[in-house]
Amino acid sequence: MVGPESDADIEKWVAGLGLDGLVDLHLHFLPERMLTKVWAYFDAVEERLGQPWPVWYRTSESERLATLESFGVLKFAPLAYPHKPGMAQWLNGWLADFAERVPAAVLTATFFPEPEAASYVESALAAGARCFKSHVQVGAYDPRDELLDPVWGLLAEAGVPVVVHAGHGPERGPHTGLDVFEEVLKRHPRLVAVLAHAGMPEYEAALDFVHRFPRVHIDTTMVGVPFTESLMPSPRDWTARIADIADRIALGTDFPNIPYDYATQLRAIAGWAADDRLGADFLRAVLYDTPAKLLSV
Repeated sequence: MVGPESDADIEKWVAGLGLDGLVDLHLHFLPERMLTKVWAYFDAVEERLGQPWPVWYRTSESERLATLESFGVLKFAPLAYPHKPGMAQWLNGWLADFAERVPAAVLTATFFPEPEAASYVESALAAGARCFKSHVQVGAYDPRDELLDPVWGLLAEAGVPVVVHAGHGPERGPHTGLDVFEEVLKRHPRLVAVLAHAGMPEYEAALDFVHRFPRVHIDTTMVGVPFTESLMPSPRDWTARIADIADRIALGTDFPNIPYDYATQLRAIAGWAADDRLGADFLRAVLYDTPAKLLSV
């Protein structure tokens, strides 16, 4: 199958699949000052990664929302993440306001290992949060921290997904690695964990988790695109490995912080669907059905 040639082709291409639009489980909207710092990080990452990371959609919030609408993104999970104590609850308030004023945004929340974490996560769940974000790399925290054990338990009991950046990509953190997060899953095997970036670069471990833990999923964020393939290539037998787990793979893009256009991610996914074992049904599941089910939309 052939994906959209450019962003201008996305909406028509999606309609051609028989879909009303897309559901993106993994993208980012943040308070302006915080987003500016995130973009500064990507501006400076070339020295460490060996290649530049130009943020493709460095525009105003209103322009970014209009861009997603032009692609036919019907619903999305705006993910935010703290890097220090006392920040998560403030971010959750900002995310609640954002979801209130942006109809396409589902209510999301986040957390950090601190004494108040279980309380504000419980409050977020009561307020209707449909997705949480855990960024082990940026937060530089151990997901096994005893302060987070009740948080994982609350999320597992609620069946609300948490998008977890636990892999080493694009840079290692003090507590990254799927072997570390595996201990959380063993303690909370019913956790609806979505492994961001398919666990990059530990793709095989991520796929193993999908088979071992009944509610683990992976997202497509930055997987299979030329930029990432040059740094952390996916397994050569990738399509064979995902042929039987189409209902556990959800669209994610990392918009707006990607160093290429949105259509590039869709072309990568369409390339997987060209395998006879996958096809259009696989595309519809990844681009809409599975993320919509996870987000309860």
